[in-house]
Amino acid sequence: MIFLDNAGTTKMFEECVEVHKLYSCEHFFNPSALSVESLNVSKLIADVEKYFLQRLGAKGGNILFTGCATESNNLAVKGSLRSGDWEYVFSAGEHPSVYNVAKKLELEGYKVKFVPLDSDGKVDLNVLKTTLNNKTRLISIMHVNNETGAINDLDAISKLKKELCPRAVFHCDGVQGFMKIPCELRKTEVDLYSFSAHKLHGPKGVAGLYVKDKNTLKELFQGGGQQYGLRSGTENVSGIMQFKIAVEKIDEKKNFERVTALKRLFNNNLNGIKVLDFKGSPYIESLIFEGVKGETILHSLNQAGVIVGLGSACSSKKAGNRILEGIGVSKDDIVSSVRVSFNAYQTEGEVLEAARIINEVYQDIKERVAK
Repeated sequence: MIFLDNAGTTKMFEECVEVHKLYSCEHFFNPSALSVESLNVSKLIADVEKYFLQRLGAKGGNILFTGCATESNNLAVKGSLRSGDWEYVFSAGEHPSVYNVAKKLELEGYKVKFVPLDSDGKVDLNVLKTTLNNKTRLISIMHVNNETGAINDLDAISKLKKELCPRAVFHCDGVQGFMKIPCELRKTEVDLYSFSAHKLHGPKGVAGLYVKDKNTLKELFQGGGQQYGLRSGTENVSGIMQFKIAVEKIDEKKNFERVTALKRLFNNNLNGIKVLDFKGSPYIESLIFEGVKGETILHSLNQAGVIVGLGSACSSKKAGNRILEGIGVSKDDIVSSVRVSFNAYQTEGEVLEAARIINEVYQDIKERVAK
């Protein structure tokens, strides 16, 4: 089986299994308790927090550990809400865990504005410039689009925020960016940045939210007051420690170059298949199989030993594709599209074999349809 849906999830590093056992069976203590053992675990979590701040290139701030990126995004958006005549600005290309929250806020009477994408799949900076003003409370724009790989310019967005709405909070969904695309948060105006372990060969069930200033957030639910009173609940110690181990194993620059080469090799060996190239992250791309439904391709490839995706795993069962529609991809191409996403630990042989199988499956389906 060749797995080409790494934007949906990734295979966990085997080293994480031993870490899970260590912190579930030996150092299993509750970090909020007062025993020496619990205090030691609490210190370990604080050390991991400092480590993640360093890997994010942040100057100060804190890390909240959550259960998933959806929780991180919800906490960032809902925790930034304030009473008064405020406006909340989102890109039209956000992941469902942000976009659907924004749509719900709109229904609840909040002043929500959506900024469209340009033809390259990025947020339209010209429209964003005319949208931001001194009433803007929140800007939520993702780092890397999970459907297309398009990379938003955090520096340019930061400049607009500083110029037009310095009091606003800038949230960035960094799930497809963290440890994949170079970013130093200290050089941006980003206040909140979401990231997730299982997109980086870590475990499912743990994620993070970078918070520049704790005063920008309010808690979503009440409890024991853990994590600065912003995310109550006993920390997932094992998950947090596994997340750190996974990130420690990643060489961001080396992996970027590796995936860029794998993607190029893969694309060069496709026959008659259209590649949607948004000149963004090498980790993600969309393929168009003209004349064949993407879902048919997906199931046929699955039977042949190759796993691909139909866009975001969180919305793959819904009809259409909001992101591709928003950048002007035709309905026929959208129906015929699948998402392919790579990881740096795949081999040249695997991607060549995947390309071969994809070519054969597509040709076979076209021939059968022609009959």
